[in-house]
Amino acid sequence: MHETFKTFLMAGAALTLCAAVPATAGYQAQIYDLPAQSLGDALRAVARSSGQSIIVPTDLVAGERAPALKGEFSPEAALAQLLAGTGLIARRVGDALVIQRIGAESTQDAQGTGEGAGDQSIVVTGTRIRGRAPAGSAVTVIDRKAIDQSGYATAQQILQALPQNFGGGATEASYTTGRNGADANATFGSGINLRGLGPSSTLVLLNGERPPMAGFAGVFTDLSMVPVSVVERIEVLPDGASALYGSDAVAGVVNIVPRNTFRGLETSANIGSADGYRQVQASAIAGFAWNGGHAVLGYEYYDRGALAARERAYFSEDLRRFGLGDYRTAPGIVPVITAGGRTYVVPANQDGTHLTAADLVQGPGEKSDAWAGADALPAQRRHSLFASLDVGLADRLRFTAQGLFGSRQFDAKGRTFSNASAVTVPVTNPFYVDPVGTHLPVRVAYSFLKELGAEGTRGTSEAIGGTAALHWTPGSWDVSLSATYGRQREDIEIYNIVNTAQLAAALADPNRTTALNVFGNGTANNPATLDKLRGYYFTGGTYTMWSAALRADGALLSLPAGDLRLALGAEHRRERYLDPASDYYRTTLTPIVQPGSLNARRDVTAAYAELSAPLSGKSGTGLRIGQLDLSGAIRAERYSDFGTTVNPRVGLSWLPVDMVRLRGTFGTSFRAPSFTELQQGPGFTSYFAYPLADPAAPGGTTNALIIAGNDPDMGPERPTSWTAGLDFRPDASRGLTAQLTYFEIRYRDRITNPGAAAPTFLTNRAVYAALITMNPDPAVVAGYFASPFYANYFGIPASQVTAIIDARRQNLALQRQRALDFDLGYRFDLAGGAGEIGASGAYIFDYSQKLTETAPRISLVGTLGYPPAFKLRGRALYSNGGSGLAVFTNYLGGYSNNSTGPIQHVDSWLTFDVQLSHAFRNGPLGKLRVALSVSNLLDADPPLTVAKSTLTTLGIDLENASPVGRMVSLQVSKQW
Repeated sequence: MHETFKTFLMAGAALTLCAAVPATAGYQAQIYDLPAQSLGDALRAVARSSGQSIIVPTDLVAGERAPALKGEFSPEAALAQLLAGTGLIARRVGDALVIQRIGAESTQDAQGTGEGAGDQSIVVTGTRIRGRAPAGSAVTVIDRKAIDQSGYATAQQILQALPQNFGGGATEASYTTGRNGADANATFGSGINLRGLGPSSTLVLLNGERPPMAGFAGVFTDLSMVPVSVVERIEVLPDGASALYGSDAVAGVVNIVPRNTFRGLETSANIGSADGYRQVQASAIAGFAWNGGHAVLGYEYYDRGALAARERAYFSEDLRRFGLGDYRTAPGIVPVITAGGRTYVVPANQDGTHLTAADLVQGPGEKSDAWAGADALPAQRRHSLFASLDVGLADRLRFTAQGLFGSRQFDAKGRTFSNASAVTVPVTNPFYVDPVGTHLPVRVAYSFLKELGAEGTRGTSEAIGGTAALHWTPGSWDVSLSATYGRQREDIEIYNIVNTAQLAAALADPNRTTALNVFGNGTANNPATLDKLRGYYFTGGTYTMWSAALRADGALLSLPAGDLRLALGAEHRRERYLDPASDYYRTTLTPIVQPGSLNARRDVTAAYAELSAPLSGKSGTGLRIGQLDLSGAIRAERYSDFGTTVNPRVGLSWLPVDMVRLRGTFGTSFRAPSFTELQQGPGFTSYFAYPLADPAAPGGTTNALIIAGNDPDMGPERPTSWTAGLDFRPDASRGLTAQLTYFEIRYRDRITNPGAAAPTFLTNRAVYAALITMNPDPAVVAGYFASPFYANYFGIPASQVTAIIDARRQNLALQRQRALDFDLGYRFDLAGGAGEIGASGAYIFDYSQKLTETAPRISLVGTLGYPPAFKLRGRALYSNGGSGLAVFTNYLGGYSNNSTGPIQHVDSWLTFDVQLSHAFRNGPLGKLRVALSVSNLLDADPPLTVAKSTLTTLGIDLENASPVGRMVSLQVSKQW
């Protein structure tokens, strides 16, 4: 719920005091030291401090005074003190405390603000209607207090702790896997992957609006650009919501709400350290208010050093020390010569200037670890600036604007590829040695790591975005016209790679002074020669978005149980991605400019409608069956590049008694194909013939025509989801609370790229039968051979092709996921303070996939590259006076690793986070908060396993574990 503090001048308008309520924190007692003041100001202070939503018609508090409030109180107790003698009382209605006259019957909706709510009433993620929570949904809210309690320094770290989130995909740690779209994340950004359905299936909003997208072709939202210091709360709706928000809202919606109502000045710092790793964060936020307006300005600086792979023993290809085997493939430091079909090892500790064939020792030589000299995590440095403005222009007319700028520099020494490889040495090389006397070129396995250093990736990711809007409030309606602009630019340099053209020239150089010597330990090579070998190439791209929206919501008509409310909207968005020409010095003797590979754009036009209907009220109005609320929404979108989608959604909430809520939702969603998934032509389309293993063919081989690229008929992914839940909350301030949500997603037309598995199509026909055409029409084969996209790699004639393999990226997979989310908590009083114990988690019963309609179903849950079956975060919280203790447990269930042949079991992982904090109340240290936080208190190593992908091998699974280890951080914040 959006925090709002505004007194309306209209008679009968309502004052809504709302601060976010964390789903895992609750309403704890707080220390208050409030002077005697107006009742409205006192209620604002309690709402801000407690995190409790407070709703009151303004005519009830006009002219009322509140006494001083000193001591520790729950929200209910604090309001009882402030309202004493006023004839008013606080009554809990749903998640809010509603102020009303003693003896008055409330007709307000238990999930909303009631009638007369003004232009800044609550808008909860999952609905477009102010003052009403989305019927049927469970929205998790991580508020400012919970953010501070976590001790985390970035939005990605905060959201990674959610049990519903899976660490695979676009994160700075899992980029090495290449799975879940991680290969598009060349700038080490951080996305969120709810349900493990992919970062592109989770919609991220900034105060309800789409920010610019990151990654190649703009495929995820980069959370690293959001400064935590300006975040008021993070609302997470783990449910499909395309009926309201459009594409990507499949697994859920994450709405980051900034501190737009902040007043005063707050400065903060966070200094953290782990073994071989450190981070620094500093920020300031200021809020200014005047008659009819408010402005906020915030700045944050974040600097984190790289974590070297050598600091973590499991960040290696050589896992023999753990009993997991040796997966090294790169040449060792000592050169190895191959000639005459045999290998010869060069003696160590000699420079190669006087080497003879008699010095060589026949043998395989030693391999080297490709992670030697690399970084496990990149160095990151970020500057972020946020600003917001709210100005009253006239009666019932306001102007609002917000903007975010982020610039992040990154640098990571990468896993060695080209700097450790076999090179061909011609006989013209003055250091040439022929161990068998053939006088032919020899192959030498040689590592340049000791001379050139590790390859690396560095660059800048820069995002800027903003929204400006006019709000008109005729009566109970709110009408807004807004415009949004966003741009994210990524500039990437791959540096210190071996330039193959210069390498060949240096190896063929007959001059002993300038020729390259690969027969020794590298100490004799000319520095100028080595400098010529240092290649590089630049890449990157820019995603740009423009959008405009006209939205309205308000009361449509009065029903016995409350108002029937309606929201309508029309939106237009234009997206563009440009991969510009870039400098290139990798395979040429002189630097050149490479043409860009992608220049794509699309237009999206959408319209939606949402209806919220209170069918029955708690006071016996309407159907007289307890409180029953129904909501329905539908949204149609037309994409200029693939067509139209229409998605409905319905939700139902029922409170048969005060303490129990039953709820459910049903709807469809969609994910639009990305720019890269829709491209055709050069660079994206290719055909070639290839001999595939085929146990059914004579000789065991079939010549197949492989069709690669993108299906020109690509359409959107189309999931259907439904949820059913129960909330038990007899008293928000103490006692037992419970929240259970069962959900099921049936995901059809998932866009899949089967090309990597093409060599196994004919050996696994049951899975790929729909993609195989045996004995094709010769005319069809001849047409492919005549195409300009055909490449004759293997010299196979068209007459010998007896199969066509459709290995294009296309709408193929059918996925199903069934799971249970839960949150259990118990709040209590202890030794004059307030405590809570509880746990939230997610248990996945089923996550399975069929590649095609006729393919067998394969279970994915609990396997490498997919979410584990069970994930839990427990909590134990205690506060007394200004002091607090927070202990969190993070549990990840065990799973299977099938990436290396025989299935390996990966152990479960349990870690503890703890924070000690104290907030000073008075004196020169008043409004100062100091917190000492320790993540992974016991420094528990991640579970060991052979995590093998097409890119690398490691001793841990980075999609489910962090290599940081125990992190100790000191946080200091001060309000002035």
